[in-house]
Amino acid sequence: MEGNVQYELGLPDKDLFRIGEVSRLTATKQFVLRYWETEFPMLQPVKSPKGHRLYRRQDVDMVFQIKRLLYDEGFTIAGARRHLNGQGPEPNGDNGAEANVEPRAAQPSLQLDRKLLLDLRDSLRQLLTVLESE
Repeated sequence: MEGNVQYELGLPDKDLFRIGEVSRLTATKQFVLRYWETEFPMLQPVKSPKGHRLYRRQDVDMVFQIKRLLYDEGFTIAGARRHLNGQGPEPNGDNGAEANVEPRAAQPSLQLDRKLLLDLRDSLRQLLTVLESE
């Protein structure tokens, strides 16, 4: 988990974090965190007596891992879930990404295109949220 050490160094010195704090720390929208809770059984924040989500340090670390797998490494949700469950990539080397896509080294713009599309998706979701609230 060497990639997570850099993130953990920036975490405040406490054991529990509210969803808003985790959202800010990980630069991940709250609705995305709630969705990931449904898709990744290993991400299970505890609930306060008032029903607020309280993420433990290991939950915050898991959010960083999930984000890295999905956004940086190009895993699908199912592929990331398998990877985190210890099953790793499938025998054919499939990490859950498109099967016939060349490795990223052969397609340097693939990561940039993915980032652009993810940013566009987030912007559209924000716009939809604003439109729905009016």
